[in-house]
Amino acid sequence: MAKKITVLGTRGIPDVLGGVETHCQHLYPAIRQQYDVEICVIARSPYVPYRRSRYKNVETLALWAPKKRSFEAIVHSVIAALRTFFDRSDIVHVHAIGPGLVVPLLRLLGKRVVFTHHGPDYDRQKWGKTAKKILMLGEKVAVKYASEVIVISEVINQLIQQKYYRYDAHLIYNGVKVPAPLDNETIDRILGRYDLQPGGYIVMVGRFVEEKGMHDAIAAYQQSGLTLPLVLVGDSDHPSEYSLRLKQLAFETPGVVMTGFLKGEELQVVFSQASLFVMPSYHEGLPIALLEAMSYSLPVVVSDILPNLEVGLPDETSFKLGNIADLARKMASQANLPRVDYGDFLKRYNWDEIARKTVSVYHKIDKTIG
Repeated sequence: MAKKITVLGTRGIPDVLGGVETHCQHLYPAIRQQYDVEICVIARSPYVPYRRSRYKNVETLALWAPKKRSFEAIVHSVIAALRTFFDRSDIVHVHAIGPGLVVPLLRLLGKRVVFTHHGPDYDRQKWGKTAKKILMLGEKVAVKYASEVIVISEVINQLIQQKYYRYDAHLIYNGVKVPAPLDNETIDRILGRYDLQPGGYIVMVGRFVEEKGMHDAIAAYQQSGLTLPLVLVGDSDHPSEYSLRLKQLAFETPGVVMTGFLKGEELQVVFSQASLFVMPSYHEGLPIALLEAMSYSLPVVVSDILPNLEVGLPDETSFKLGNIADLARKMASQANLPRVDYGDFLKRYNWDEIARKTVSVYHKIDKTIG
């Protein structure tokens, strides 16, 4: 009889914007394809249209969560953790340090817990002092009490070694899918909605939150002298003073196009047909959006934060964090370059290999899995 893994800490799958969400959407179907193990991904009800469903042989279950930034993750994670007491799961896999607060509860419930650290979320600019302290506590207890810990970058691995003296974490990177081919009719139809031309615009993809640095991209775009449109793909999960200011700034800046949240074929088309991808982030774990841009062979410009630099791209693709003039120069110089072959860079970001490594972690605490 197949063993069961319950997953919590994600807003949901499929097609929910976010790094953890994209990670889970690709990882668990890849595991199911290779191994005889049941998997249930617990989603937050405001983000998905289902109560129960299946996605590529992975069970999905939506549980209630308050649509309030300060309480959403922890309230939902407690509800999800309590439910695991009755769901026959052998292992619970918890993603991100906010939901990591429930790791001790899961251990008290008798669960073996794998915790994936996606980055120090307390560094995000949107959080106040109390929220930062709670997230730090979540990181501490998750790293201390999880049966096994996975980190998605060497930067995070060094962090938990220095702060918590945990030296046995498993380094398993994020991954990226090889893009499916697109036909010209689909490309023209979707780009036509936004009055865009293939290879004729710059793109950013992400939520409208401070740490993504979209305000820096708009300021640099204004300085750069570029005539190509700057396309912002995304929106805010929770309207905030910042997201409203950003939208107003984008609306008032000639050449800036906002598409809102896109998913599936629409996202693939708008993302893949750009001439340049820009990521001026102040905070990342290991940036899936950057890996996706590379999978589309786009020239890229990224901030020089350590998680971005860990990908190993040439120096000319990065700019000094927060330096608008440097970003403007890099955008102008990279915007008209030909497509780039990132094949050698992308070899270590293969989802099938990531699935195999993840199951080997499960196998360490349950020999019947894998």
